Amino acid sequence: MNERTSSNVTTTQIEQVKKFLLTLQDNICNKLQTEDRGGSFIEDEWQREEGGGGRSRVLRNGNIIEQGGVNFSHVFGTQMPASATAARPELAGRRFQAMGVSLVIHPHNPYIPTSHANVRFFIAEKEGEAPIWWFGGGFDLTPSYIFEEDAVHWHRVSHELCAPFGSDVYPKYKKWCDDYFYLKHRDETRGVGGLFFDDLNQWGFDKSFEFMQAVGNGYIEAYLPIVQKRKNTPYTEQQRQFQLYRRGRYVEFNLVYDRGTLFGLQTGGRTESILMSMPPLTRWEYNYHPEAGTEEAKLYEYLKPINWLADS
Repeated sequence: MNERTSSNVTTTQIEQVKKFLLTLQDNICNKLQTEDRGGSFIEDEWQREEGGGGRSRVLRNGNIIEQGGVNFSHVFGTQMPASATAARPELAGRRFQAMGVSLVIHPHNPYIPTSHANVRFFIAEKEGEAPIWWFGGGFDLTPSYIFEEDAVHWHRVSHELCAPFGSDVYPKYKKWCDDYFYLKHRDETRGVGGLFFDDLNQWGFDKSFEFMQAVGNGYIEAYLPIVQKRKNTPYTEQQRQFQLYRRGRYVEFNLVYDRGTLFGLQTGGRTESILMSMPPLTRWEYNYHPEAGTEEAKLYEYLKPINWLADS
């Protein structure tokens, strides 16, 4: 690739994105491992036949984290997959490179929510035409048991990191998250939401990159206080079984709707890394309905878009 890939994106800038993503993966893994005080991330480096590769890190059977994966990938290809060109036909026939960090943390304790985060950069090129590039990402929280103060904290961090970029940014990307992480066949959101953004380039490279960094760095600030608050909460086997049941919804979303999963599989990515987002244990139960008035039933009252900062 030439030094200047477009009027405002250079290979030097692309390398800056890659450097940030690698550092972000290191920082998140270090902080999660320190908090866990038992498990450690095992790293696998992998190469993709068509071009690129990555490093996958997984922590299993820790003190707090039952299974968590924090992946970095940087892949190249001669043609965008169907999952990308279906919504953006102008990408068809372009070679591409994509890089990002994606993570999912599944805790042991049912009172600690599952969390997900992802930040990424794409650039698609075609001879004789200007490159098309954009940033995307976000993070969302999926509790089995609802604590309103945890959801408020999660969204307050989201709001604060968005604030320097404009008063409209948080409500826009909060709504996008609610809309995206929605299971149509269940008529429920995957959890209590967070932020989701994609196709971000209208601010120019520097500001768009700055926002992606804010989201990536904001994940730990949002998640660790919740882990610290809930990690020692006693729980019963019945509560553990409800957690496993709710994890089934996570699997349903990732296999039916998640664009990142489809993109990874359609581009010939490493299957083990793509599916590291799956929980290590889960279960389904036919026609299950929690007993009215229970903490389990309470969850379903919150699986819809909610203004968590209404009183702020």
